[in-house]
Amino acid sequence: MSNISDKAYIDPRAKIGDNVTIYPFAYIEGDVEIGDDCIIYPNVSIMSGTRLGAKNKVFQNTVLGAVPQDFNYRGDETHLIIGDSNIIRENVVINRATYSDGATVIGNKNFLMEGVHISHDTKVGTMNVFGYGTKIAGDCVIGNRVIFSSGIIANPKTRVGDAAMIQAGTRFSKDIPPFIVATDNPVRYGGVNATILRNYGVDEKTIAHIANAYRLIFHGQTSVFDAVNQVVEQVPDGEQIQNLVAFIRETKLGIISKM
Repeated sequence: MSNISDKAYIDPRAKIGDNVTIYPFAYIEGDVEIGDDCIIYPNVSIMSGTRLGAKNKVFQNTVLGAVPQDFNYRGDETHLIIGDSNIIRENVVINRATYSDGATVIGNKNFLMEGVHISHDTKVGTMNVFGYGTKIAGDCVIGNRVIFSSGIIANPKTRVGDAAMIQAGTRFSKDIPPFIVATDNPVRYGGVNATILRNYGVDEKTIAHIANAYRLIFHGQTSVFDAVNQVVEQVPDGEQIQNLVAFIRETKLGIISKM
């Protein structure tokens, strides 16, 4: 049983799951799917190509599946795919993909605060927090359990690794590796994100290994490529070490500096 206001506009082609609440003045286009137990607050616009999983809450004046702000967009039928149990607060804009073979993807249990904008073809993992006014450009990749403070600007095609923290007002055009704090402008390495790692149950020995790995990468006298090889040779192996090594080896834009 769904609770849908007769003052909401819902295209008859839209697919609405069970126990969905849709408040007055919501606007939902035709090629839209909304999963079970979602709540859509007043004045939300959900545009064609949007797929919402279950138990999402979408607050006032948000626009999901907006046409991409990309000069390469030629009117293709493209998609925004959102998982389960996300909280999307007021005035958020998320664009769908530019091309029909792509998608903008938001995982599960993310919290997007007021005024966040996530652009076309960006991929977001799970359990991330996007602070007030954070802007994520197109084709970015965000890992899991990342914390963005307020007013962050992520430039196109950048990546952010798991459990990183980006402090307020930071702008970046290079990749931010996992498990670190990124701070200041110009952006720089601000140490290991030890508090969050502890909160997620990472033991002190592993945190020390991560810190040692980043000492080699950010404070060594060699190239990043050679420093990563030193990490592999000198730091005890483990899940987090494998994660950061793979992330840095896969970078195309380079990583932020130690400035």
